[in-house]
Amino acid sequence: MAYSKKIHLKAKQILAERKDTAEREQKLRHDEVCLKFPEILAAEKEMARTGAEAVKAIGMGADAEAYIEKISKINLAAQSLRERILTENGYDKDYLKTKYTCENCRDTGARDGYVCDCYRKLTKALAFEELSRTSPMQLSSFRDFNVNYYPQTTDPETGVVPREHMSNILRFCQVYADGFTPKAQSLLMYGKTGLGKTHLSLAIAGTVIDKGYAVIYDSAPNLMNKLEKEHFGRGQNSEDTMEMLSTCDLLILDDLGAEFQTSFTVSALYNIVNNRLLSSLPTIISTNLDPQALEEKYTERIASRFIGNYINLGFCGNDVRQVK
Repeated sequence: MAYSKKIHLKAKQILAERKDTAEREQKLRHDEVCLKFPEILAAEKEMARTGAEAVKAIGMGADAEAYIEKISKINLAAQSLRERILTENGYDKDYLKTKYTCENCRDTGARDGYVCDCYRKLTKALAFEELSRTSPMQLSSFRDFNVNYYPQTTDPETGVVPREHMSNILRFCQVYADGFTPKAQSLLMYGKTGLGKTHLSLAIAGTVIDKGYAVIYDSAPNLMNKLEKEHFGRGQNSEDTMEMLSTCDLLILDDLGAEFQTSFTVSALYNIVNNRLLSSLPTIISTNLDPQALEEKYTERIASRFIGNYINLGFCGNDVRQVK
């Protein structure tokens, strides 16, 4: 996947900061124990001396092997002494080791001339973050979803009591978020505006992100606009948005139906939904349109995937924002 120069620069900056922090903290630990135990510093000098001698001995010819074996024993004895001083005084034997975030590349992003997996994961995470940077995830949680705003009387249209029904949906969403895995089922949240669909989808997102999963949240109008710009060459960067949408652990598409509809947006929506279903990756879609209206707007081919493959959650009640 291609990423923008901005993403790569940020990734390199993060790695440099990780490396600097790890090495600075190691130096502080080293200064601490050498001040307490000067014998450690003496042992390390012996380790450095014998290491240098071993390098010089390579050119000694026939006598090199015996000499290297001799100084290697001295070097190992010095290492053992340092380790014994640490452990006998309550320190871990690896206390003086530099603790890099990635031991494979030592926080450089490359190993043996190849890009390290840690760098790939970091750029991917930054790209997800960039795509979802406008998300108000921090503004919603399960704790501040108040079911008391929903009526206790039976709704004549649905035949259910909104407060009871929405209490059940709240509990379902909490269980869904707490037990989330990338193999979780997809959800279709539908109902009139102001009933809490965005609130609960963002509350799920916050919990899933805290569990360490990659989440993309965006409104359908914003996302379709971005995809159109990239497709027709008007985008400002080279991120492959469609690939990120197809591979993130959880995709949340808010306010479906509010986007300007074209043949391109309908095709893009189908590809997103279908790709994620084929990969068994979960999607949460919130919309003001009920299943019948979705079929009228997007054709049966797309609507059937929402209805047949998603858990449908119908929201009911009065506009909570007006009640507040």
